[in-house]
Amino acid sequence: MMKFFGLISFLVLLSSSLKTPDLETIRLNYEKGIENEKICNEMIAILEKEKDNSATFLAYLGGYQSLHATHVFNPISKLNTFKEGKKNIEQALLKAPENVEIRFIRLSVQKKSPPFLGYNNRIQEDTDFIIKNKAKIQSEVLKKQVENLLMSE
Repeated sequence: MMKFFGLISFLVLLSSSLKTPDLETIRLNYEKGIENEKICNEMIAILEKEKDNSATFLAYLGGYQSLHATHVFNPISKLNTFKEGKKNIEQALLKAPENVEIRFIRLSVQKKSPPFLGYNNRIQEDTDFIIKNKAKIQSEVLKKQVENLLMSE
């Protein structure tokens, strides 16, 4: 009986640790995911459950998947992970092409992608779109991230 209650307690703890964080937390963790594989993996696990709820969540899933490729050692797995991320970002843009945050995510991935992956053909388009529409951004976290990205080479 004690094992049963222990299992129930563990499952409750596990499910509460995988609850969807608010969008600000997802945004803050996005930059951290570059250096921190654990955060990247946690966010992917959470967003995979939420990807159908909004185009923004789907785009962040794609962004995190693309980041995760930097943490993968096997070249084939690295490429497959990146391609899955790219696919999710592009699907999010099909759902919400005027979403500044999704354009930011795509631009951030394109700027960090090696040229041989061929995912850099929309850098200027996304940059122009973000500059034109950045006044619509409400989040201070996102505003700062956008400014940092626009100032990077």
